[in-house]
Amino acid sequence: MKRKPRRVPSDSDKGMPLDSFCAMDGSTLVLNVLGTPSAGCDAIGQPKGKQLRISVTATPVAGRATDHMVRYLAGEFGVTPDAIEVVFGRYNINKQLRIRAPQSLPAVIARHLAQDNLTFDS
Repeated sequence: MKRKPRRVPSDSDKGMPLDSFCAMDGSTLVLNVLGTPSAGCDAIGQPKGKQLRISVTATPVAGRATDHMVRYLAGEFGVTPDAIEVVFGRYNINKQLRIRAPQSLPAVIARHLAQDNLTFDS
């Protein structure tokens, strides 16, 4: 008897739908990410559609690249790593993150929020 392949439920239906790569939800920044593991350096790139490119040097093994990305972004946003929630995509390049009360914003995000006339109070 042939076994059917096990289906892992998609988590792409979770999270907050966004019209762009980022939005404020109260004091929480919601960020859609297109991750690039095993990169030459950790960096926040430019938007690609409704996602922001973020590269990390960690390899994509057992969620280590996502863990590294969270630690890297914590420094960039001036928060502790536990202030960043991975809503979906822990083992995928497509992710949504929620960053509680960011103290600073990278330039690409600050410009985008300013264009949308959204306020950011630090």
